Amino acid sequence: MKQAIILRKDLKLPTGKAVSQGAHAAVEAVLRSDKEKVKYWRDNGMPKIVLKVNDLKELQKYNQIAKDNGLVTALITDAGRTVVDSGTVTCLAIGPDKEEKIDRVIKELKLY
Repeated sequence: MKQAIILRKDLKLPTGKAVSQGAHAAVEAVLRSDKEKVKYWRDNGMPKIVLKVNDLKELQKYNQIAKDNGLVTALITDAGRTVVDSGTVTCLAIGPDKEEKIDRVIKELKLY
């Protein structure tokens, strides 16, 4: 079991902003997930991987691929209080779910 967090590279988010957006996505995806999957994932160290895409179009593509594969997703839209404009889609979380299911979706992505 693992969770993938995917951030947009084109936004050039400062480190703290990127981390907070990833955290929003991670928490939201967990809240939407099956409790048994979350329990198993938590009991096994809550593995996560943080990856990058070039832009919004690519982020949306991976969101759709994940959904098409029956995975829970959380696409995060920023409130616009600090670095980016309100309504900017910043990142995506997929899972937690079986590692092989997530890897089928993210296999071509590079680490953030």
